[in-house]
Amino acid sequence: MNRLPSKNVSRFSFEKLKNKSEWLIYLAPFAVGVIIFTLYPIINVFLTSFKENFDYMTKEFSGWGLGNYTYVLQDPYFHQALKNTFFYVFIVIPVSTCLAVLIATLLNQKIKFSGLFQTAYFLPMVTSTIAVGLAWRFMFNYKSGVINYFLGLFGIDAINWLQVTTGNFPALCIYGVWAILPFTIILLLSGLQNIDPMYYTAAKVDGAGPIRIFFKITVPLLMPTIFLVMIVNTISCFKVFNELFPLFSGPGVANNLYTAVYYIYYQFRIQIPSRYGYATAAAVILFVIIFVFTMVQRFVEKKLKN
Repeated sequence: MNRLPSKNVSRFSFEKLKNKSEWLIYLAPFAVGVIIFTLYPIINVFLTSFKENFDYMTKEFSGWGLGNYTYVLQDPYFHQALKNTFFYVFIVIPVSTCLAVLIATLLNQKIKFSGLFQTAYFLPMVTSTIAVGLAWRFMFNYKSGVINYFLGLFGIDAINWLQVTTGNFPALCIYGVWAILPFTIILLLSGLQNIDPMYYTAAKVDGAGPIRIFFKITVPLLMPTIFLVMIVNTISCFKVFNELFPLFSGPGVANNLYTAVYYIYYQFRIQIPSRYGYATAAAVILFVIIFVFTMVQRFVEKKLKN
C-alpha cells in the first residue's frame, strides 16, 4: 500500500522534470541570443568606457579610470547634443501623444472610409525611413515645398527649413512627430477598442456630451496605454539619429543639430583616430538618462493609479 504513492510521486516528478527540460530546450536559443547580442555588448561598452586611451583596432589601453567621462562631461559638443535631445523629447512626445489620442479616437468611431484613413496613417510604418525622409525634404523645400505653399495661403512668409539654423530644429520636430504617430495610433486604437462600450452608453443616458465623455471616460480608461506609448516613444526619441540624414545629410546647418546618438557616432566613426572610449562613455551616460526617465514615468504612472 505504501509503495504505490511513491511510484506515483516518482512518475510525477519525472514528468515535471521532463516538462522543465522541454521549456529549457525551447528557451535556450532565446537565452543564448540575449546573452550574445544584448548582455555582452552592454557589459563590453560599460567596461570599455573606463579604459583610457583605448585603441579599437589593437584593443590596447593605458589604464583604468574616469578620463573618458571627464572629457565627455566637459565637452561643449556633448552639452549641445544633450540640450538638443532633451528639447526634441519634450516637444515631440507631448505633441505626438495628443495628436495620436485625437486621431485614434476619431478612427475608433463608426464613420465612412475609416479603414482607408487607418491604412493611410499606418503607411509610414511599412515605408523606408530614408525614402520618407527624402519626401519630407522636398516638402520642406524653401521655394517649391508644399509646407511653405500652405503657409502662404494663410499669409505666412516662407520658412527656410533646411538651410537656416532657425528652421532646422522645427523641421526635425515636425518630421519626428509624424514618424512616431503610426505606432502610437496603433497602440492607442487597440486600447480604445478594449474599453467596454457600456461606459459610453451609461454616460449618454446621463446626458453627457462628447467632450465630457472624452475627458471623463476615454482619457482615464486609456491612461495605461498612454503611459505605455509615452515610455516607448521617450526611449525612441532619446535615440534620435536616422532622422538627421535624409533631411539634412548630417547634424544640420553648422552642426546645430548634434544629438546624443550622433555625438556617439561622431566619436566612433568620424573622428580619426576613433575615440571609442569617449563614444562608450557617452553611450553609458545616455543609457543612465533614459533609464532614469523611464523609472520616473513608471513612478508617476503608479501614483496616478493610486
